[in-house]
Formats: sequence, structure tokens, C-alpha cells
Amino acid sequence: MTDFFTPPPSEKSVLEEGALLSPRFDSSGLVTAVVCDAGDNEVLMLAFMNAEALKLTIETGIAHYWSRSRNSLWKKGETSGNLQMVQDIRVDCDQDAILLKVRVTGADATCHTGRRSCFYRKVVLEDGRPRLETDAAPLFDPDTVYGKK
Repeated sequence: MTDFFTPPPSEKSVLEEGALLSPRFDSSGLVTAVVCDAGDNEVLMLAFMNAEALKLTIETGIAHYWSRSRNSLWKKGETSGNLQMVQDIRVDCDQDAILLKVRVTGADATCHTGRRSCFYRKVVLEDGRPRLETDAAPLFDPDTVYGKK
């Protein structure tokens, strides 16, 4: 992958203002990826990409990630049918985070729980203590889709 991406330059101004894609992968070889809907900008998920996942995403237009829990490359939606078709790829100012704007196929659900977004719970204060409140119902049955039934 080193021939696909330009190594991060030593000059900050080149990294922040230049035209070369120079992702700053962390010590584990990963960069954070924030994923939002290309239509309404709702944040759908946060994931990680290694160089191979980012390269495949750029080349195919379908979002790929690195699964830290499975320690493997992951084509989002391959099992569920809810592929993320990339409409726009952006990097932050110092190129250590990626923003993907996607259109989700299938049930328009990104989360493995069957919901549109992985951010389906909000923190609320009740009797002086924080708790989580769910504000979105699943769009598909994850047990059926992922073969757990």
C-alpha cells in the first residue's frame, strides 16, 4: 500500500494544505472513519480503516473497514445486503481521520442491531444519574440476517 498513498510529509503546511493524500495511520496501522448519510448527513457509524480498506474503498466505491474485533478486512454490508456506496471521501485537516458520505443499499440500515445508525441511544439524566434511552427501532431482524436463528 505504500505506493498507493503518499507518506505523510514532514512539513505541516504540506500535510494540511497540499493535494497529496497522506493518511496518518496510528501505531496499529489504522485511521478513524466517520460515516454519514450522503443525503441528510446523519452520522451512521464510526469505524477504522487500514491502508488496504481505504484503498479498496477508493477503488471500488464501496466502503471497506478493518474490524478490530475480528482482526480482518470487512466489506460493510456484505452479509446484510446493506452496502455503503461511497458518494464522497474527505479527510480532516491533519489527515488522521476520514469522513465517508455514503448511500446505504437494502434496508438503509448500517448498525448490526438492524438500526439505520449505530448512534441510536442518547444519554439522559434521570434522578441525577445518566442512563441510555433508545430512540430508533430496528429496520431488520439481525438474528435472521446474520444467521443466529
